[in-house]
Amino acid sequence: MTVLRIIANIATPDVAAARRFYQDVLGLELLMDHGWIATYGSSGTMAVQISFAEQGGSGTPVPDLSIEVDDVDEALAAMKAAGFAIEYGPADEPWGVRRFYVRDPLGRLVNILSHR
Repeated sequence: MTVLRIIANIATPDVAAARRFYQDVLGLELLMDHGWIATYGSSGTMAVQISFAEQGGSGTPVPDLSIEVDDVDEALAAMKAAGFAIEYGPADEPWGVRRFYVRDPLGRLVNILSHR
């Protein structure tokens, strides 16, 4: 058996609320929409990963999601321009990533990062 993908399922009474954050600002594609569930992602190759953590590193809480982008500073500027409050960072971490934390419209803590 080979795991082909892992999908984070986030419960919400308002599926459409995620669109502005995940599609409009982060640029993910809407891969599936049945009204009661909307799946965003990339039609390109996405690695299968799942993390388990006691803390988020550098004294931060464990984020609900981590999203790697090619340009963290561009993502930071887009989040600020869209009015999303930055809760941590940007920070260059000793383990080789530049990142920031932001809350999505559903209240989930999202770690947005790039490897240096």
